[in-house]
Amino acid sequence: MVHGMFICRDHVSAKTCEDCVRAAIKEISANCPLKNDASIWFDKCFVHYSNTSTFSSLEKDPSFISTVEKDPYVCMSNQVHSSDQPSWFKEQLSAMLAILTYKATSDPSNRVYAEDVIETGLAKFNGIVQCKSDLPSKDCFNCVSAAANRVSYCLAGKNEGIILSPNCSTRYELNSSTQVNSTQSPAPTKGEWKERGSKITISASVSASLVLLALLGICLYYYYSKRKTEMSNTEFQLLGFDDSLVSENQVDILDFPVIDLDIIHKATQQFSEANKLGEGGFGPVYKGTLVDGKQIAVKRLSRSSGQGMKEFMAEVTLIAKLQHRNLVKLLGCSLKNNEMLLVYDYMSNKSLDLFLFDSTRATQLDWKKRFNIINGIARGIVYLHEDSRLKIIHRDLKASNILLDHEMNPKISDFGMARIFGSSQSEANTNRVVGTYGYMAPEYAMEGIFSVKSDVYSFGVLLLEMISGRKNNGFYLSGQGHSLLDYAWKLWSEDKELELIDPLLTKSLVVNEVLKCIHIGLLCVQDDPAERPTMSSVIVMLGSNPTTFTEPSQPLFFIGRIAPSAQAQSNEIGSSVNGVTISNFPPR
Repeated sequence: MVHGMFICRDHVSAKTCEDCVRAAIKEISANCPLKNDASIWFDKCFVHYSNTSTFSSLEKDPSFISTVEKDPYVCMSNQVHSSDQPSWFKEQLSAMLAILTYKATSDPSNRVYAEDVIETGLAKFNGIVQCKSDLPSKDCFNCVSAAANRVSYCLAGKNEGIILSPNCSTRYELNSSTQVNSTQSPAPTKGEWKERGSKITISASVSASLVLLALLGICLYYYYSKRKTEMSNTEFQLLGFDDSLVSENQVDILDFPVIDLDIIHKATQQFSEANKLGEGGFGPVYKGTLVDGKQIAVKRLSRSSGQGMKEFMAEVTLIAKLQHRNLVKLLGCSLKNNEMLLVYDYMSNKSLDLFLFDSTRATQLDWKKRFNIINGIARGIVYLHEDSRLKIIHRDLKASNILLDHEMNPKISDFGMARIFGSSQSEANTNRVVGTYGYMAPEYAMEGIFSVKSDVYSFGVLLLEMISGRKNNGFYLSGQGHSLLDYAWKLWSEDKELELIDPLLTKSLVVNEVLKCIHIGLLCVQDDPAERPTMSSVIVMLGSNPTTFTEPSQPLFFIGRIAPSAQAQSNEIGSSVNGVTISNFPPR
C-alpha cells in the first residue's frame, strides 16, 4: 500500500495547489523511479509518499540525501554571498520562529500555518512556519526547533532562507528595516519569495511500485475536504522543574521550562480571586502553591492585548537567559488553551513601593535595609548593561518593579518593555515611548531616544525616592517644587540635604552614606545623558568618598505628564504608559 500526503502553502488557491501537486507528481516520477519513499518540494507545495504510514507522526530518521548526510532537513537561500551576522542573529531568529510556531499551533482552524512580520528586540523578520496539519503541537515545535538549530551551519551568513523537512517548513528573511553592519545581498520582501528554478527531490533507496494517480486523488481529496483531524492538545513542555512537574522533552527553540496548565490551575485554585495579587495592563498576577509547597507568582497575559505576545516573548527570550541574584527568577511559562502564562518565584514581601510609600510599612525599611536595596538594584542594572551575555535596557525601572524577597533583598522584575542592544550600540530611537512618567529620562520622554543612561536616570529617581520616602510622581502637588528632583537639588545647593531625608530614618541614619546617595542620585538625573555616570561607576561611588564626585547641575523641571491628584496619595502607584506593567499589588 502506498501512503501519500501533500502540503500547500496556506494562502495559495485550490487551483494553484492542484497544479503544483500535479507538477510535483510528474517530477517525483521522473526523478525517483521505483522508490519506496520519496519527497519533493516546490515553492508552493510539498509532496511525500511512503510504503508506511506517516500520518500524525514525526519522521525522525529517514535515509534522505540532503545538505548533511542522514539529515531530513534541506536548506535553501536566494542570497548568493554570505555576510557577517551579528552575534544576536541566531537567538533573535529562534525567538521569531517560536512566536510563529505558537501562532501556527494555536490557530483554532487547525491550519498549522503562520506568516507574519515579527519584531524581536534587535531584529525584524518576515517569517513563515507550516507543519503537517495532523502533526501534534509538540512535534510541530520540535520540528521547527530542529530547523532553527540548523541555521548556524546550513545557512551560515544567510539573512534569508528556507529550511524544509517532511514534517514542517520554515522561511525567514531579515527585514530590510533592520540595521546589520555587514554587506549582504538584498533579501526578498514579504510576498516576493521567488519561484525556485530547481526542485528539491529526496528519496529512499528501497524499490517499490508507485501509485501516483492514487496519490494525486488522495491529495486532492484531503485538500478539498475539511480537515477533520483535531490537533493534539498535548502542550510542548521543557526541562527545568523537579518532582516531574514537566516532561523530559525539551524545545530548543525556546530552551526554557514550560509548565503544564493543569499544574498552574491547581496551584492558583483555578485563578481564584482570593489568590489575585494585582492587575496590569496586559493581565493579572496570581499567587500559587505547587504540590511540593513551593510558592509561585503567575502572570496571566490577556490575549486580547495588542502587546501581549510581544511582551510575553520579551520576558521569555530575555529573562530566561539572565541569571543574577538581583533579578527576579522566571521559573517557566505555559502556552495552552489560549493562555499565555509566566511563572516566577513568589516574593513574600511583594514590591518596594508597598513599603516605601506606606507610612506604617515604611518603618520596616531602616537605613541599613534601604542602603542594601539601593546596592542590590545597582548591581542588577550593571548586570543587565554590562555583565550579561546580552546588553539590555530595562526601560521601566520604578519602585513597583522592584520585588523584595523574605530577607528584603531586591529583585528587578518586569522585562516586558526591555530592549536588547548590540555590543557596539549606544542608543536607539522609538516612536512608541513606553515606561512610567516621573521615571523617564527627558530625552526618552520627549524624543524617544533611549540608552543605558535612560535606566541610570530612572535609578536616580528611585534613589531619591528611597531617601525621602516620597514619590516623584505628583510631587508638585505638595507645593515644595516642580518635582522631587528639583526639590532635592534645591536643598543640596543650599546645604540643607538632611531636610530631604525620610523622618522615619532618624534613628538608623548613617549621615555620610545618605549624603553620598543624595549626591549620586542628583548626578544620575542630569539632563545631559553624557553627564550621568554609568551604573558600574555608581557601584564604585557607593563605596567611595563623595569628595571625589563631580558637582551636579540643576535638573530640568521635567515631570512628564501632569499626574492626576489621586497620584499624590500615599496608597496609589504611578502607572506605566499604556498600562503595560503590573503596578498595584494590594497588601494581603
